[in-house]
Amino acid sequence: MKHISYSELKIWNDCPYKHKLIYIDKIKEFLGNEYTAFGKAIHDTCERILLSTEEVADLNVHFETRFLDELKKLEKNDVELRKDLIMDMRKQGNSLVEFILPEVKNYFNDYKVVSVEEKLYEDIEDHDYKFKGYIDLVLKTSDGKYHVID
Repeated sequence: MKHISYSELKIWNDCPYKHKLIYIDKIKEFLGNEYTAFGKAIHDTCERILLSTEEVADLNVHFETRFLDELKKLEKNDVELRKDLIMDMRKQGNSLVEFILPEVKNYFNDYKVVSVEEKLYEDIEDHDYKFKGYIDLVLKTSDGKYHVID
């Protein structure tokens, strides 16, 4: 199915030649860094927290595992990593994990998780393409409102 994502459209808008290199010639430019590894691990842990009944200690293990997995991928691609930054991020991530669920409950009070990573494929008017995207989280609160978090 022919589609385009927001990030692909943004790259094309910024520089059509850069778009060609990345999406047509398939030349990868940015492999990631410590920050992207941390972000992926926290994002995945947030999803897990909202979809499970695991204890915080188990979620800390989950965060650690995901973070280290992402870092290993970067090392395989010869991305130079800063060990001191990684150690700080591990401490920060483990501290953050315990606050995620209480803060969601505090902010939304009574809620139900409707979906996570909701895939979108929407027609683009007057084109043979679809817009592709993902919504990180959709919650429904007791007042009947839906909250889209991305």
